Amino acid sequence: MFRTLGQLAACAIIIALTTSAVADESQRALVLSSDFGTTERFVASMKGVALSVDPNLQVHDLTHHIEPFNVWQASYMLAGTIDYWPEGTVFVSVVDPGVGTDRKSVVAKTGTGHYVVTPDNGSLTLVADNQGIREIRQIDETVNRRPGSENSHTFHGRDVYAYTGARLAAAVIRFEEVGPLLEPKIERLPYQQAKKLDDGGVVGSVTHIETPFGNVVTNIPKSLVDALGLSPQDNPAVLVEISHADRQVFQQRIPYAKSFGHVDPGSPLLYSDSLQTIGLAVNSGNFAEQFKVRAGADWTIRLTK
Repeated sequence: MFRTLGQLAACAIIIALTTSAVADESQRALVLSSDFGTTERFVASMKGVALSVDPNLQVHDLTHHIEPFNVWQASYMLAGTIDYWPEGTVFVSVVDPGVGTDRKSVVAKTGTGHYVVTPDNGSLTLVADNQGIREIRQIDETVNRRPGSENSHTFHGRDVYAYTGARLAAAVIRFEEVGPLLEPKIERLPYQQAKKLDDGGVVGSVTHIETPFGNVVTNIPKSLVDALGLSPQDNPAVLVEISHADRQVFQQRIPYAKSFGHVDPGSPLLYSDSLQTIGLAVNSGNFAEQFKVRAGADWTIRLTK
């Protein structure tokens, strides 16, 4: 009898482990981002398609307030968010000015084990540079497209991306069933990589403007500024120069501080943000608005000790 109970217990453990493994495989989160806003039907339509694939699917929003047609911003939002989600999470990113054209629709598997469903139009640029891309597959729309949508050419976010992303997140399909494997080569947006300069300064890109505060985000890691011998403990003045398409927009010496309250209200500062990259802000103000600074692949920043 004890042997029988032992066998039953062993079977129960195996069944539980198997069930748990299946549950884990079928419970990947689906995270949506777009430039659609939330005043129209578009986001709700994407979520409806996803839940039609699996009503138990966990569907979340990254943001739907990316500036219209701003592929650079879409790439920044992805690269800055992916690392904080569990491995296997499926991201759907739709900023698609070329919808309905011959640009590729793809799913990328990142070096961190996440998946990104998106048009290959530059939105994977910063993901490739931050998380890396292991494999990329073109979506086979003869299989992975919402049934009955074949004559719809302006809403691939609903008909192709949300549908394919949901099928992948819900384990209806495996990554290998997305479509044909492509060379791990993506459409890239050119931008200034962060680097140290021979004259003792550093240069990088203005990657993002945080709303509603107007803080300026750069791709310059704190470590590069540390290497210049600068520390916010000392509140050193740093020469900051910002240019757009090689035209200087801003030049000023401002203090490098630990946080906003270490300068007077209304004063600008340089600081290390929550991603450990260098940012600019105005204490109780809006740096981007005050100094007419924006972000993108053609915006650069230079810091000199």
